[in-house]
Amino acid sequence: MRAMLKSKIHRVRINQVNLDCAGSVTMDRALLEASDILHYERVEVLNIDNGAGFGTYAVEGEANCGIIGVNDTAAQLAAKGDVVTILPYCQVPDDEAMGIVLTVVHHADSQNQIVEISFGAPRWEKIGRSIAGAAAFDC
Repeated sequence: MRAMLKSKIHRVRINQVNLDCAGSVTMDRALLEASDILHYERVEVLNIDNGAGFGTYAVEGEANCGIIGVNDTAAQLAAKGDVVTILPYCQVPDDEAMGIVLTVVHHADSQNQIVEISFGAPRWEKIGRSIAGAAAFDC
């Protein structure tokens, strides 16, 4: 079994920080659905502004409200206005790992509204292009 990145919520802005709230990262239900993250699912949060990275779990917030709230002890690693990327992983058998298709959810502005959802090619297709002379690293 391998832990593989299944989706990515790219560069959303934290708009709520609450040390006294139980639960770790409250997210707009539309973002959860678009990135296939379930309530209480484990996620990694990477803070672009301060370099902190932490594992936590998702808590469902109201749909289409744009909430990204960092709560409880995780609130010490982020501030209101910080930009973060949120990464959920999945466990897959080795023979399925190369076929994972990454879903990337992009947002528009500080309101964290979705503007685009893109899907990456399975890793084996990227390897084939690299062998054919394409760049080895895709950003």
